[in-house]
Amino acid sequence: MHISSQFDSGNIEVIRAESPDDIVLSIPKDNQSEFYQWFHFRLFSEAFTTHRIAITNLAKSAYPNGWKDYDILASYNRQDWFRIKCQFDGDNLSFDFTPEQPAVYFAYFIPYSYERHLDLIHDAQMSLLCEHRLLGLTVDGRDMSMLVIGEEDPGKKKIWVTARQHPGETMAQWCAEGLIYRLLDEQDGLSRHVLENAVFYIVPNMNPDGGARGHLRCNAVGTNLNREWAAPSKEKSPEVWCVLEAMNAVGVDMYLDLHGDEALPYNFVAGSEGIPAYSERLKELENKFKDALLTATPEFQDVHGYAKDEPGKANLTVASNAVGNKFDCLAYTLEMPFKDNKDLPDPVYGWSVQRCKQLGEDLLIAVRAVASQLR
Repeated sequence: MHISSQFDSGNIEVIRAESPDDIVLSIPKDNQSEFYQWFHFRLFSEAFTTHRIAITNLAKSAYPNGWKDYDILASYNRQDWFRIKCQFDGDNLSFDFTPEQPAVYFAYFIPYSYERHLDLIHDAQMSLLCEHRLLGLTVDGRDMSMLVIGEEDPGKKKIWVTARQHPGETMAQWCAEGLIYRLLDEQDGLSRHVLENAVFYIVPNMNPDGGARGHLRCNAVGTNLNREWAAPSKEKSPEVWCVLEAMNAVGVDMYLDLHGDEALPYNFVAGSEGIPAYSERLKELENKFKDALLTATPEFQDVHGYAKDEPGKANLTVASNAVGNKFDCLAYTLEMPFKDNKDLPDPVYGWSVQRCKQLGEDLLIAVRAVASQLR
């Protein structure tokens, strides 16, 4: 029996694994950080008996409430992922599993590898609708890539989308992939209509280093990128610095920042109610966007979410607040669950790749509802 995490986005520490009925693991922290929650590991075992596995020391993890009612994901082929029922006692996540093949992968959510990220970028650039731009480099020297979809024109609306500032929130990039491929579908009437009047600037992976390293929340040097938007630096947060430079050069009429929430089992948005620039115009745009998305899909709701900031008290280091305030534009953080959509549960797969991608496609319906009124 062998447990490994020596691969893209792998992260686990073996405390004890002497027999299949007594496997105890823990999750290492992000580099130079106290955050830990993401795990991804492989179990190789030729004993096709029940394996009892526990991940311990979770009471001190980044989001302890995220483990309540959470079921782990597993895959034999790294393509098809299914849920395994877990128990959580406040510090230990435990589950029983009887393998059907010698090797099986487990992960906190369905991984989105750096290689798949590169495939996405380079597949998209083959479209005549898309231009691939290199914005800069990460701390570890990886490319910061942006896709420009649509023909640029001074009169068109500039719609920005970023995903995966927190690298363990892989559902964000799956969602971005769904949006990208719908925009690139020349047979999709909605996409064609939106691109007549808008250009999309999409950064599908804001944190390539953290993703490859198996981090939950930080980049290579322990920086939480979604707290860097007030004053990013080339040393600690070059990923934010180069994207913000591009925004300043191009302008922003609308901004969506895609994330995942560990604890809340819903899809929801967080707006900019607390920014100094908030106005009745922005409020109306927010409501119109939400109403359109509520109509488009039952996967979205507006009952459960984060508490709204009081006027003037928004955290302007957070991306959607910073961009919304700087550019006086509609700016939303979209959150998706690690667990499932409690309003529309799927006990076999939970919140899944297919549902992430579909939500990404459906976002375009809500974008269209507000695009003509953004300025």
